[in-house]
Amino acid sequence: MTKQGKRAKRLIASLAVAAALALCAPVAALADDALGDVDTPAVSAKPAAASSDADAQTAGDVDTSAVQVSKEGDAAALEGSSFAISDFSRAQKGSNRSIDGEYRGYAYLIGQGVGQAAQLVAVNDQVVAYIPPAMAEQLSLDLEDAQTQMQLKQLFCALDAGRSSGSVPLSGISTWYFTTQQTYDLGAVRLMFDQEISGKAYVMAIGVDGSDITDSENANYAKPSFADFGVIAPADQVSIVAKPTGLAAAGEFLQNLDWSPLWVSLRTTGIAIVFIVILGLLAAYFCLNLSSRAKSIFDAIFTIPMVLPPTVCGFILLFICGSNTAFGRFWIETGFPLIFSPTACVIAAVVVAFPLMYRNALGAFESLDRNMLDAARTLGWSNAKIFVRLMLPLSWSSIAAGMVLAFARALGEFGATLFMAGNYVGVTRTIPIAIYFEWMNGNSDVAWFWTGVIIVFSLVVIVFINLWSGHTTKYRKRSE
Repeated sequence: MTKQGKRAKRLIASLAVAAALALCAPVAALADDALGDVDTPAVSAKPAAASSDADAQTAGDVDTSAVQVSKEGDAAALEGSSFAISDFSRAQKGSNRSIDGEYRGYAYLIGQGVGQAAQLVAVNDQVVAYIPPAMAEQLSLDLEDAQTQMQLKQLFCALDAGRSSGSVPLSGISTWYFTTQQTYDLGAVRLMFDQEISGKAYVMAIGVDGSDITDSENANYAKPSFADFGVIAPADQVSIVAKPTGLAAAGEFLQNLDWSPLWVSLRTTGIAIVFIVILGLLAAYFCLNLSSRAKSIFDAIFTIPMVLPPTVCGFILLFICGSNTAFGRFWIETGFPLIFSPTACVIAAVVVAFPLMYRNALGAFESLDRNMLDAARTLGWSNAKIFVRLMLPLSWSSIAAGMVLAFARALGEFGATLFMAGNYVGVTRTIPIAIYFEWMNGNSDVAWFWTGVIIVFSLVVIVFINLWSGHTTKYRKRSE
């Protein structure tokens, strides 16, 4: 091989090595970032030697088809089991601050007294189930028995499924440990159950060395996902009222439903649409006779709420109408605050829906024949008469479409309303806000119902606009 050939061969090899290093570098960088990602455990906690008198690990899917859950979702019984569960609750998030001036770890408030509830804590992809010794002794629970473990898993998984709110369900975790000891170690993670502090019971997750395991820079980083609590009692002492089915279920659902979001939304939108129509028509008429440069400036001002994120609009409104400005303080001092009140809902709806009315009205006015308007002036008509008797009737189809679109936009407003008015049931909780908070609270059925209501309203709006447009088109064709 010639010198040039060898040199070319070495060059190709060098380029290949450089390319490989370039490809590996981002992967290594991503790996380093993952170690600091709160959602990605840096260390998978492995169980140390059993620290309890009943330590068992089970795996596999949990069949909950035989479990009967109460209609409230807080009690469950299993056919063939001598025990059942009542007073079930799930803590989606805990607290990672000091309690009584001392850091004790990532803590969940149990909601029951010490020794009165079974406690399940999910850490990474493992679950530790603590059964108070007195409760296990009273019910003769053998936590080393595979059948007892499976029955506990079936009951808790069936109850947890109704409270998981779209997050990781208990049934999705296959590795379980059962214990009656108040302290249990999962590798470098220590779980402390039934800890009484100032008259309240907690379950806590902390490093064996006392460190904060939720700190992404901690070498023993772990992520407590959620905690479940429930009272285990003899099966004959737990009453299970089954959920109704069919029409009975629908009737009970509608009877128990809080209808206030619908009334708040209709009241807010009904008042807002009046201001939207008046302000939209006036703004369109105002811009009609401006110079092109001035028109561009005002058009941008009137249209910007349509392109800004609703949360940005809400934040700006909250700042202007709150105690940060003299304008907001004036209304607060007069006893008529503009924020966190029904008035705030109306203001938010007007601001975000106004551009739709304005743009439709402006387009309709600009399409009118200017010679016709000038002819009306030569007949002695005033501008007000021309606007009311000529411009509005001729532009009515576009104005009506703008009204319907603005009504639908105001009805579906969420971000600006939540920022400006908050979430007060019966006062400022509109349908979109109700959907969000009902889903967050695990009430998926209610969230789906209000979602269906919004979809129906939207379909009605679209059908109305299509029918009106078709009617207007036919009228114009007949005229021509």
